[in-house]
Amino acid sequence: MRQSWWKILAIGLLLYTLTAGLIMDVPRLPILNETIRALHFHVTMWFGMILMLVVAVIYSIKYLRSNNLRHDDMAIEFTNAAILFGVLGILTGMLWAKFTWGDYWSGDPKQNASAIGILMYFAYLILRGSITDPQQRARIGAVYNIFAFAAFIPLIFVLPRLTDSLHPGNGGNPGFNAYDLDSKLRMIFYPAILGWTLLGAWIATVRVRIRRVERHLEDKMFNS
Repeated sequence: MRQSWWKILAIGLLLYTLTAGLIMDVPRLPILNETIRALHFHVTMWFGMILMLVVAVIYSIKYLRSNNLRHDDMAIEFTNAAILFGVLGILTGMLWAKFTWGDYWSGDPKQNASAIGILMYFAYLILRGSITDPQQRARIGAVYNIFAFAAFIPLIFVLPRLTDSLHPGNGGNPGFNAYDLDSKLRMIFYPAILGWTLLGAWIATVRVRIRRVERHLEDKMFNS
């Protein structure tokens, strides 16, 4: 029970996010109106994705220092969870864009940068899948993961700010804090980030256990 408190917290936070995010009053902002509710899903999922990628990079570094495949298990599964949330973030962003900008995909610099970033991580999965030796796969994957993260952050946070963008806080377009003074959004926004991140960690740790059981069974069959 002591080890499950954070899972209970994740469920509680996500139930709160879903209910409060859909029924709580929101500020009546121009153009956005009710679609501002997507903030609690689209943006918070991407924050969770970034946090999971940070964890994955930390374990990639740990693997390179130790050659311990248990660290590689954590790196790949936190990356997998991050990719899942990245894809969901793009899909919810497309839905939001349809109602605010008039199209699912308008070629906005941040949309394009996000898609490129996700493709980089798809390439990471393909690269790992093409290598059969576990240690070589983990070593090459760890190096790729570190450099992919180093490229991903400026790609989605820095480059869109250097050109015109419809996204808040980019290309001279004011961020949410510049015109949103309603603290009710923050009451859902921050718990949502934590909730989605904990859910991603839950998914990753379950998959890590499955991966380790499978490797144990393979080693047992190989040695028998």
